[in-house]
Amino acid sequence: MAELADVRFLTVAEVAELMRVSKMTVYRLVHAGELPAVRFGRSYRVPESAVTAALHRPVADVG
Repeated sequence: MAELADVRFLTVAEVAELMRVSKMTVYRLVHAGELPAVRFGRSYRVPESAVTAALHRPVADVG
């Protein structure tokens, strides 16, 4: 249980700001399973480590 206490959760708005995308994009990533999240009541919280991992993931260049 000690490792769970070390996890920092971010709100959807905080994730959107860090990733420089809209809140709707964050919701889409969560619902698509590309970004793990925990639901607290009616809102979602995303582990900070998941955001960091998503930002370091390579992006495909389409076009």
